[in-house]
Amino acid sequence: MAVVTGGSRGIGLAAARGLGDLGATVVLVGRDHERAVASADRLVADGIDAVGLGCDVSDPAAVAALPGRLGPLAAVDVLVLSAGVMSERTAKTLRTSTSEWRRVLGTNLDGAFWAISALVPGMVERRSGRVIAVSACLGRFTGPGLAGGLAPYRVSKAGLNALVKNLAAELQEGRRGVLVDAMCPNHCRTDMGGAQAPRSAEEGADTILWLATRAPVPGPDGAVPTGLLWEDRAVVPW
Repeated sequence: MAVVTGGSRGIGLAAARGLGDLGATVVLVGRDHERAVASADRLVADGIDAVGLGCDVSDPAAVAALPGRLGPLAAVDVLVLSAGVMSERTAKTLRTSTSEWRRVLGTNLDGAFWAISALVPGMVERRSGRVIAVSACLGRFTGPGLAGGLAPYRVSKAGLNALVKNLAAELQEGRRGVLVDAMCPNHCRTDMGGAQAPRSAEEGADTILWLATRAPVPGPDGAVPTGLLWEDRAVVPW
């Protein structure tokens, strides 16, 4: 059973399709209910067990109500945190309005926290689960993450990385059965990435599918490699 926020399009939809092709029942959560249902219907037409559900992840009350709306489907094995918005191109730190700051962080960071709060406690009780956050190279403290600009977006993704790292540590690095990781899909052809991006959404989603299905291999101390940032199935620096 998999829930994908931001699942009605782009990388989220590609991840949902991939998980469905692997046999999972997938719930596509999108801000626009009709779009989410239409996207799920397309997957169903291809033989995938899918459900579309409208929910604004920036609304904590709406996300808290998700388990009740999902019913038995709330027993989630895989949670993909793909809901995200880009900041305005001119949104540098000293030029960002309060409303723009809240709009971007409300979806990219707060939305991930609300979804984790609603659905991950059940994983912990069952001692089994995967949480995969779709981050971005611009949120890193290395490489392209150091160039400045797009302040709300960069900060939201850096915060998402910190959320992942912190939650993984609190869940004892996989010892409690739940793996928590972030991944960078790189620049993909989506509504956000644009038509000229070098990678397809499916290529961007590949690491999500790999993280969702990888076998937990503990080290000598019982810990599993988790709480990390992955790109193309390999760990990259934060």
